Amino acid sequence: MSDVAGRLAGKTVVVTGAGRGQGLGEALLLARAGARVIACDRAVNVEPPAGIDVLEMDVASASDWSALGDHIDSNYGGEVHGLINNAGVTLRSRLLEVSVEDFEKVFSINVTGMLLGMQTIAPRMRAGASIVNLGSAASFVGHYPVAYTTSKWAVRGLSHVAALELGVLGIRVNVVHPGFIETEMTASAPQAFRDATWQIMPMSRVGQVDDVARLVLYLLSDDSQFVNGAEITIDGGQVSAGGAKVLSDALLAASHGTA
Repeated sequence: MSDVAGRLAGKTVVVTGAGRGQGLGEALLLARAGARVIACDRAVNVEPPAGIDVLEMDVASASDWSALGDHIDSNYGGEVHGLINNAGVTLRSRLLEVSVEDFEKVFSINVTGMLLGMQTIAPRMRAGASIVNLGSAASFVGHYPVAYTTSKWAVRGLSHVAALELGVLGIRVNVVHPGFIETEMTASAPQAFRDATWQIMPMSRVGQVDDVARLVLYLLSDDSQFVNGAEITIDGGQVSAGGAKVLSDALLAASHGTA
């Protein structure tokens, strides 16, 4: 990781969903790149290395975001250079199964939490700052988990509005769309889903946390200073190849014992 040293020296970066998986990987890499990282999650169960400030918060809570803003004002001079809206949840209920309550809960975290984050952090940013919102490969297809998929499509719209609104202030907003990345979340997927994913992957592997973290680092760094409103898939070509029906059919077959 010596090649990342100093790339974010002197910058303060907020990472949500940093307790595990992609968020944790991003926080660790950004700290190695020299950033002062504020790692936020409902529970962060790792001992933070130097350069990482751990805070427990619920991204769907406006009061928790307000408290984070106060923390930044008191401890970081009220200025943030980067925001990674990584926090998100999945729900594998299908269209005719999902409850309104569960649908709204997914949105409160995956979309409303992202809105609250930008409303809180953007006023503490100056020209040259960068926001990275985490979408999903599901943002481009009719993926079967309806609440998750719909929320990730909403992330695209929210991010484009933000790129317009904040771009005039010199604050960049971009979206990263991971495909199947090996994390605790994807490890809980049914085996039929994992098997079907391998069948539709153009590359001979699934993604790793570090793949996403390095892309996030690029979007936070000065190397991407004219990149705004971009949507970047990091999925090994999965979206390009299509295949959502293969995944849906595999899960239906498994649920009926015909896989």
